[in-house]
Amino acid sequence: MRKIKSKKHKNNSFIAKLSRFVGKLILWFFIISISWVVLARFLPVWVTPLMLIRSVEAIADGEKPKIKKEWVSIDKISPNMIQAVVAAEDNLFMSHNGFSFDAIEKAYKHNKKGKRIRGGSTISQQTAKNVFLWPHRSWVRKGFEAYFTVLIELVWSKKRIMEVYLNVIEMGDGIYGVQAASKTYFNVNASKLANSQAALIAVCLPNPRRYNPAKPSSYIQRRKNQILSLMRKIERVSFED
Repeated sequence: MRKIKSKKHKNNSFIAKLSRFVGKLILWFFIISISWVVLARFLPVWVTPLMLIRSVEAIADGEKPKIKKEWVSIDKISPNMIQAVVAAEDNLFMSHNGFSFDAIEKAYKHNKKGKRIRGGSTISQQTAKNVFLWPHRSWVRKGFEAYFTVLIELVWSKKRIMEVYLNVIEMGDGIYGVQAASKTYFNVNASKLANSQAALIAVCLPNPRRYNPAKPSSYIQRRKNQILSLMRKIERVSFED
């Protein structure tokens, strides 16, 4: 009888310790993640998980890692570029709270037809993924992505989300952010991007290491024209209070 009680006591003790450990782990996750988001609200994001992953991949292939990146404030980014990414990636960016269920539904219906996989992620979701998470798709990552999307929508402004997005997103092989992309492809600063140049960069975002905005294929040219048309149709993006 005593042995049975002793075993129950040990089991209960183990479960209690495990519960305390898991509880502390969850608490620290919230403390660290929230602090990280708050800091990123004010400080430039110099490095992202994707940049590190690409560097490791390059080293594994016997190549030298390359990262072209230059942080610029959103006031030094052409409004044409902002309008282009909203038109191409998330035309409800200014009105949603981080998620576009209409885009998710359209992506689901498209993917059911067995065509090329299309994502339904908003600019907010992409920013959360790019800054805080890894790129490979999984339900675990999507769960964390949703969590960080809610956080940045609560803590950051739309202006800050767009600023970070345009400064960290992959825009070519080793090219991150609109300033580096503008100089590499068109030899101009991000503030000087014309409508057509901005549209070309935006069109290439779904597969930036395959497509080159400076040497557009016929497909990219067609998509560019579609984006230019949409840029004129949607409401002009403004972050003025």
